[in-house]
Amino acid sequence: MNFSIYVVPIFISAILIYGLVKKVDVFSVFIAGAREGLVTAVNILPALVALLTAVGMLRASGALDALVALVAPAAEAFGFPAEVLPGALMRPISGSGSLAVLENTLTTYGADSVVGRIASVMQGSSETTFYTLAVYFGAVNIKKTGAVLPCAIAADFAGFVGACVATKLFMG
Repeated sequence: MNFSIYVVPIFISAILIYGLVKKVDVFSVFIAGAREGLVTAVNILPALVALLTAVGMLRASGALDALVALVAPAAEAFGFPAEVLPGALMRPISGSGSLAVLENTLTTYGADSVVGRIASVMQGSSETTFYTLAVYFGAVNIKKTGAVLPCAIAADFAGFVGACVATKLFMG
């Protein structure tokens, strides 16, 4: 029996039954929540447009390639393959951009290569930091991020280094 096809209908039914028992106008609450969600989406839209524009400019201008060329010697000195640097630099900025870089890496080097494995583990062990900050802080109108950005970038860096070390250690 495939229980998974019943999860959503059961969940919706449970909400409706709970609303009936508690005498809550479920439809009005749903409409109010939808309205609040729409207002939030409109509030964060400018930050998302700016971020997506910046990502497009970064990729189209060749700045990513220039940054990779600049950082590659230092990264390789620490055992971090230069071939995964474009993904490491793109991942904190854009999820879709980093997926495109990952696809290119896997096509070029293969999914079972050390480079392909490191790139895949990096993709899963880091966050789209700038996108996340733009969405969450934009939703609640926070302008000053304080120590959040440096800490998030440090966590991304730790994820990249950990992905490299773990991949070489366990799959190298």
